[in-house]
Amino acid sequence: MNIYVCIKQVPDTETKIKLSGDSAVDMAGVKWIMSPYDEFAVEEALRLKEKNAGSTVTVLSAGAPRVVEAIRTALAMGADNGIHVELPETADNNMAARALAGALKKEAKVDVVFTGKEAIDDGAAQTSQLIAEYAGYPCVTVVLNVEYGAGSVKCKREIEGGAFEIVEAPMPVVIAAQKGLNEPRYASLPNIMKAKKKEVKVLKAADVGVSDADQKIRLKGFQLPAPKQAGKKIAGDAATQAKELVRLLHEEAKVV
Repeated sequence: MNIYVCIKQVPDTETKIKLSGDSAVDMAGVKWIMSPYDEFAVEEALRLKEKNAGSTVTVLSAGAPRVVEAIRTALAMGADNGIHVELPETADNNMAARALAGALKKEAKVDVVFTGKEAIDDGAAQTSQLIAEYAGYPCVTVVLNVEYGAGSVKCKREIEGGAFEIVEAPMPVVIAAQKGLNEPRYASLPNIMKAKKKEVKVLKAADVGVSDADQKIRLKGFQLPAPKQAGKKIAGDAATQAKELVRLLHEEAKVV
């Protein structure tokens, strides 16, 4: 099988974001990682490969040169090949999806494409669907389990209200992984060393039919959240505290 995984490099959640003026994020000191939901996608691809002898797993990512680090993380987990589509730092979800779909179309044969259900930096949860649209594949999102048949997949996915539904789709198909699909493996030291030597193919935006016109969103400014106000401690006995709390909720917080 020809198995593909589309991943995104995102800031670590522990990174303290700083602004450079009012129109950009200061990238100095930012720790970059593979988006956690994408780890489930990579793991599912590797498990599918292990069940089908002769299969290959190719990891794709679109963005600035630094995204190659995320690709190498996936290679260290066990993926075979990497493809980096060079895009500007400002590329939005639509541009990235068009680029990834264009890269997939250049491949000889695609059986299945895995992605994470969303990236943790913007939480847009739309790139998977856009890739499928531009590549001409069906798409199943928020997937918790997959059964693979002859030319089709049967996916269990979450829906509102704590319920689930089963969706069957023909291959090639885009499957967006949800937490709980599997438990991602850790990369071993030998595989990390091997991943550094694996070639990552580089494609330009023009190679996959992408131009500046494909960027639909342009950010004009950034603003950090307002600092949290200090809490208040109410003195007195229980009756006094309750009375003062009601007053504060009514006159200051204005929630009652």
